[in-house]
Amino acid sequence: MQHALTSALRLTLPWRPLRARSYASDGAARGPEIQVRALAGPDKGITEILMNRPHARNALGNVFVNELLEALAQLWNDKQVRVLLFRSGVKGVFCAGADLKEREQMNEAEVGVFVQRLRGLMNEIAAFPAPTIAAMDGYALGGGLELALACDLRVAASSAVMGLIETTRGLLPGAGGTQRLPRCLGVALAKELIFTGRRLSGMQAQALGLVNHAVAQNKEGDAAYHRARELAQEILPQAPIAVRLGKVAIDRGMEVDIASGMAIEGICYAQNIPTRDRLEGMAAFREKRPPRFVGE
Repeated sequence: MQHALTSALRLTLPWRPLRARSYASDGAARGPEIQVRALAGPDKGITEILMNRPHARNALGNVFVNELLEALAQLWNDKQVRVLLFRSGVKGVFCAGADLKEREQMNEAEVGVFVQRLRGLMNEIAAFPAPTIAAMDGYALGGGLELALACDLRVAASSAVMGLIETTRGLLPGAGGTQRLPRCLGVALAKELIFTGRRLSGMQAQALGLVNHAVAQNKEGDAAYHRARELAQEILPQAPIAVRLGKVAIDRGMEVDIASGMAIEGICYAQNIPTRDRLEGMAAFREKRPPRFVGE
């Protein structure tokens, strides 16, 4: 009953487009490629970014990238966003990577500028203040996997297919893949996957540690999304400032030696001490009740 009530409530929450319409390279008007929705009820605090470019399998084109950057900018300082979840509105696809049809129309200088923008997009996702989760219900290739790697957590369906396949196209990963994959899997394994352009299933990716969870796909094709939302629900009850500072401590600490990392942890811990949530956590422990965190 609770699940049915929650599902019914979710259906009443509209997706918010970032633009009234967008335009394809041929001038044809199309709907927004990125939409944002804040969930309510038991899921309050979860915000979803829906990637919806069906005619191009969510390929990373100019409009798509612009709208995604706009969405991140709008959400960046919103303290109501406790978890940011990336999902696809295109069945069987998470993100098919760079839009090579658009790329063919660019000269070398334009390609360099666009790839730099892609790299900047992935950095914005990686640096987003709240935890981020990628729900991979289908293909996540090239830049699509780089987008998922920029997220904190990844969930894949058994039907997902992922890989940094750029070498099979005469390219190399250029939006963070050569840096984030080895930090995720280790240098030797990352080299093997990039050198070969190998594709992995959701289950294979979990076995390697590339995704946090892999689940059997369902008839609707959104099993990874549902598992990702369950994961987000586990984060929601925790102290939001502590979670955000924990993310900073991990991300910054992984880039330095352990002594420097300890110093970063200490700085983050010190910032958390004056918060109301810390006092509430201590009071709840003392009074043997669930804490009521408010993000202050």
